[in-house]
Amino acid sequence: MRTSMQAEPCRIAAQDLACRRGDRVLFAGLSFGLSQGDTCQIAGPNGIGKSSLIRILAGLLPAFAGTVERTGQAGLVDERPALDPHLPLERALAFWERFDGHAVEAMDRLGLDHLRDVPVRYLSTGQKKRAALARLIAQNAPVWLLDEPLNGLDSSAVTLVEALIGEHCAAGGLALVASHQAIALPGTRQIALEDFLA
Repeated sequence: MRTSMQAEPCRIAAQDLACRRGDRVLFAGLSFGLSQGDTCQIAGPNGIGKSSLIRILAGLLPAFAGTVERTGQAGLVDERPALDPHLPLERALAFWERFDGHAVEAMDRLGLDHLRDVPVRYLSTGQKKRAALARLIAQNAPVWLLDEPLNGLDSSAVTLVEALIGEHCAAGGLALVASHQAIALPGTRQIALEDFLA
């Protein structure tokens, strides 16, 4: 299985970010910077704008104001696993190998080996989340953007995800995690999105 070891530095920085949904500005004036080895948790209750922030940082949603600069490829895990629901899990992950690398190799590490022949639509929320993480590992992207990665996971799976994030950052990557749940990652910087309500 490939690691997230980086040959070049990775970095992500936001300056005076603001996000608007409809007529409502969710947050404003958010600035931060992360580099190799850094982990940051964006904390706050549901509906405060954590997912919107992750999408802005991934380049999938325009910021209402401010700028984002990123060095290094970003890998995203959110509520959409981007796996064909009709295919067995192994084949659904194998589809992405032409783009991402060998996600199937990460199945065993994520506790999914016994689900190889199960169609994705029959997987639980937690199993789909672990499948998305298997694909993320295969991408070998230095910047991890994780939106509620612990949703649907039992305690052992939470511990595994925490270990994977720690290993990624120790190998030279960085991780930004949006979660309303506590994450046990030593040295993690925490940003409370409530502090930036417009």
